[in-house]
Amino acid sequence: MPTTPGPRPGTMPAGDRRKSRRAGQRRELIGAVCLAAGPCAALVAGIAVSGPAAAYTLTLAPASPKTIYLQVGVGSFTADYNVGGQPGNNTTVNAVSTTVGAGAVGNGTPQAMTTDSTAVKSFLDGYTYCSVPGQLYIGGFYRTAGGNTAVAQVTATVPTALTNATGATIPFSNIQWTSSGNGDAGAEPFPAGTFVNGGVQNVGAMASNTWNESCWTFSYLNDTVPAAGTFTGVVRYTMSSP
Repeated sequence: MPTTPGPRPGTMPAGDRRKSRRAGQRRELIGAVCLAAGPCAALVAGIAVSGPAAAYTLTLAPASPKTIYLQVGVGSFTADYNVGGQPGNNTTVNAVSTTVGAGAVGNGTPQAMTTDSTAVKSFLDGYTYCSVPGQLYIGGFYRTAGGNTAVAQVTATVPTALTNATGATIPFSNIQWTSSGNGDAGAEPFPAGTFVNGGVQNVGAMASNTWNESCWTFSYLNDTVPAAGTFTGVVRYTMSSP
């Protein structure tokens, strides 16, 4: 059975805990931007799968079965991983949004986006890693039975643009994010980035037998003057292993 690690950085045996096989898990995240006065429609996240979040990487002992696990926003675990917890599916829909006042539209001042996700703790050990509503938790693990040094990739499938009810658009590249985590130092496993305008982009990777997590802070660049309205779009995150 696994043992509880001391300091967050370290190595933790995986023991013989059983996890569900999760090849090619997906998580959706909708981004919304409201222009002019008025409330913003919530962003929607689909197919939530549990896992951790923040700029953090921990080595896990190899164990069967081979398992990949991804969480973006709220997820579910029966207990923390370090005490034998099991991951589960979570259908909670999360939002990342901002409202831009009429006098500020297109002035070039980035607008902070907030999330309705309540995920702040890592399911690795219960450590409080992210802060809400300003940060979105992303993380997970890739575990093999040993002797495998492959890397699992995490990608985002991004629409060309966010759209409103009348068909007006905002390029998805107007949304970017930074990456950090409580107590983090060094490179993030899920680094800062900017969405592409349609297509699939890499957002992180996990070496075999590691747990990885980051906290993302989103912002809307606000450097164009689109029509008024609520603009939404869905980004799908996928984790896959060789």
